[in-house]
Amino acid sequence: MTYETIRMETDPRGVAQVVLNRPDKHNAMDAQMIAELTDAARQLAEDNMVRVVVLRGEGKTFCAGGDLGWMRSQAEQDRAGKIAEARKLADMLGLWNALPKPVIGRIHGAAFGGGLGLLAICDVAVAERSTRFALTETRLGLIPATIGPFVMRKLGEGYGRQVFLNSKPFDADFLWRAGAVAKVCAAEQLDETVEAEVNALLQCAPSAVADAKALCLSLKDMSAADAYEASIDALANRWETAEAQDGIRAFFAKEAPAWRETN
Repeated sequence: MTYETIRMETDPRGVAQVVLNRPDKHNAMDAQMIAELTDAARQLAEDNMVRVVVLRGEGKTFCAGGDLGWMRSQAEQDRAGKIAEARKLADMLGLWNALPKPVIGRIHGAAFGGGLGLLAICDVAVAERSTRFALTETRLGLIPATIGPFVMRKLGEGYGRQVFLNSKPFDADFLWRAGAVAKVCAAEQLDETVEAEVNALLQCAPSAVADAKALCLSLKDMSAADAYEASIDALANRWETAEAQDGIRAFFAKEAPAWRETN
């Protein structure tokens, strides 16, 4: 697929930059961007050279939510058409949420509606302190439904209820308190703060990171008994990997394992 609404490139370290590229529309999502982000997630999942993904926005805004033209076209469709469009957005977010690579969000300017959905699928979100956030759907007579499962899991019910209902804007510190944003920083520190998170992940074994993420995603829906068994099995499986064996060997030999990024 040729991309028109996003850019994607990978550096020699295996760090992929996925850039929302509709700056004149404040990176609002439309059907084409959703399709391109879906395709990008599938490519990234299959690319063994990619170790870390940075999701960012071009221009002044990370993502202003849904494109007004796209929303108008949804309003004109029948129920089946509305469901189909909502499912495309949900499926795209689901692919990104389950991506077997760590995703770092570089959040700046504003993240409204679907922009919060994109923030919610990031494993680590770094936000510029002045960034504005809002779920404004109820002001239009709508609800933040399709993004809801992702945003609610990220915020937790207590914080989620404070912003789902009233469309009031909130700030990066609110998301930091909720645990949805890992770091809040000044605009001039945003790139270096993101880079610090990238570098930390490059010190870790790629497949171990993927397995750790999969474990995080699976444990939250398990009973305590099932979680115990799943974690035991996951650790036993990890011990048997060549990656773990190399990591342990290198530790005792006081060497860097082959997968570690060294400066």
